[in-house]
Amino acid sequence: MIVAMTASAMKRYLIAGLIVWVPLGITIWVLHFLLTSLDQVLLVLPESLQPRTLFGFDIPGLGVVVAFLILLVTGVVAANFFGQRLIRAWESVLGRIPFVKSIYSSVKQVSDTLLSSKGNAFRKALLVEFPRPGSWTIAFQTGAPAASVAPYLPGDHISVYVPTTPNPTGGYFLMLPRSQVRELDMTVDEALKYIISMGVVAPRPHFNLPPTRDGAAAPSTHAAPGATEAEPAVRH
Repeated sequence: MIVAMTASAMKRYLIAGLIVWVPLGITIWVLHFLLTSLDQVLLVLPESLQPRTLFGFDIPGLGVVVAFLILLVTGVVAANFFGQRLIRAWESVLGRIPFVKSIYSSVKQVSDTLLSSKGNAFRKALLVEFPRPGSWTIAFQTGAPAASVAPYLPGDHISVYVPTTPNPTGGYFLMLPRSQVRELDMTVDEALKYIISMGVVAPRPHFNLPPTRDGAAAPSTHAAPGATEAEPAVRH
């Protein structure tokens, strides 16, 4: 009996220790990887300006400062008239290189869509019926169907991205009727955490009642497990 209690206590303590050290260890590993990778930016500096040459030793994290300054200066240059003309000239040169043109233009379109403050990509977390009727998952609105596709779609449609779990970088691109998606009362960050954690890390409650399909407010933010398919339970 005592041995069984001791084994149970040891198991409980080991799990408690893992809960403390696993996220801490992964955080340290990610930070070390980022700092080491960004320190490679220092290689763009002349040998005479390298920290090892100036001070006789390396300075961990200095690459982060250099990368930040490079991005800041680039943004200042790109925001003015002459900088934009310089960028257009540079893009024109790249556009004449066959293989480089396809890669650069594709990456630029994606980055402009995701990073532009005027874009709608990943601005809203949605609830969509996928992969079959009655099965619901979280998706993100990425925009509207292209002009060459929209005429073939009946009614108003939106483009959504359905990420996989626990790796949200893979997923499915869908064009769904706007009437068949539900906008969730959660931020994109909260939705990503919810997906990556496989539903373990639930978003904080906002206490906003989601509308049902008939337009009426739902009676509670916590629907009963027996909710019908027409009114899926949306947990915040």
